[in-house]
Amino acid sequence: MPDIHDIEQQIIKEFESLSDWTERYKHIIKQGRSLDPLDDQYKVEENLVRGCQSQVWLHTHLEDGKVIFEADSDAAITKGLVALMVRFYSNQTPDDIIATDPTFIKKIGMQEHLSPTRSNGLASMVKQMKIYAMAYKTKMAEQPTDA
Repeated sequence: MPDIHDIEQQIIKEFESLSDWTERYKHIIKQGRSLDPLDDQYKVEENLVRGCQSQVWLHTHLEDGKVIFEADSDAAITKGLVALMVRFYSNQTPDDIIATDPTFIKKIGMQEHLSPTRSNGLASMVKQMKIYAMAYKTKMAEQPTDA
């Protein structure tokens, strides 16, 4: 599995290869379409990301010390942004998620092309993913280790 910095570089290269923001928005929407569907059992109130204008559900679990994120949204561009964040943070350790901010958002110029509400929603999503990572880190620290 590529490390978080390699994934960030891949995302930056993909966006740099697109000529303009019309192409970049199409790419974001395409990312959303490639997201695995979230099982309806996880589309519940407790999995909704607060601060998003659209509905965004975020489900997570820990597998072999890595955080696995699954998500969905009811809006095409938002779903694409969710897919980028899942791609960036999923299959990473809690420490890597906590320590790494998605600087690719700024590097590809996305911040200037998102509405304030989408930008706030994206920040809420990142915050929620980091909260899950912190909870898993705490949980892992509390588990007894084999001596």
